[in-house]
Amino acid sequence: MKAKAKPSNVQPALVVDSEVVRQIRQHARSSSKAEVCGVLIGQDRDHRIDVAACIEGQNAEEAGAHVTFTQDTWEHIYAVKDQKYPSERIVGWYHSHPGFGVFLSDHDTFIHKNFFSSPGQVAWVFDPHSDEEGCFGWVGGRIERLTQISVIDRRGGEEAHEGADSESGEAKDENNEPVEVRREQKKISPIRIRRRDADDASESSDSSLERMVFTVFFYLLASVLGFALSWYVFPRVVVMPVLLDPRTGQLIDLQTGQVIPDSPNAKGATAKPPDPAQPDPHHAGQPSSSNPGSKKGNDVQPK
Repeated sequence: MKAKAKPSNVQPALVVDSEVVRQIRQHARSSSKAEVCGVLIGQDRDHRIDVAACIEGQNAEEAGAHVTFTQDTWEHIYAVKDQKYPSERIVGWYHSHPGFGVFLSDHDTFIHKNFFSSPGQVAWVFDPHSDEEGCFGWVGGRIERLTQISVIDRRGGEEAHEGADSESGEAKDENNEPVEVRREQKKISPIRIRRRDADDASESSDSSLERMVFTVFFYLLASVLGFALSWYVFPRVVVMPVLLDPRTGQLIDLQTGQVIPDSPNAKGATAKPPDPAQPDPHHAGQPSSSNPGSKKGNDVQPK
């Protein structure tokens, strides 16, 4: 039996094969009311635990809230291990918690401390009702929930082989007669794989740019059409500069600079001549006289 390793305060890195996870889930879902159990098979070295297989714990004492490994259970486990996994070791155990979450109860802790006390052994818990799962291991002599868990797929692809007829280089027609088949060696071009998210981002960027250009063009076109419509439909106010004589208030022609005479009124009559009795605005302070030949002072009467 392998000697116990020195406890470490660093969490071990757990690597589990995806097929093991699938088998644990399948076994747990086979009993929705009672707990089931089994052991984990693999290797542990340099703070790394690799789980490559699992063995179901048959003939265990199963109940709704606890499970116990019996003598018959251990005999079955070691028989399968020696037959299928002679070079591997037991690196932990698993059991289900149907409907009450992922944790280690007092009974589970007792089992782990007495049967899986090596620092390289873990306890996997799966709840088939909620599909929640987790793993617990030894960290510095204490049982803690592990956070460094990796699930990998070790199942590789299978090599494709041609059929027997293709390998022999002969084919047969409808009458089961051999027909010569000419093979041509074809050049296999590499397959280019492009990231879909990058293509989507590029297409999205191009679409956004096109929408922005179309929006700007649409608003410019609408503005031009609206301005043209308002120019031809609605009345326009034309502002023209005019000049007025500051003394008479009459209009002045911009081209000639002369005062424009008053136009006749609506009845065809011209403006009234200035009243002689009224002072001339051009000769302010000088009285107007109807007798241009009169002298200043008293009027001269003829004899």
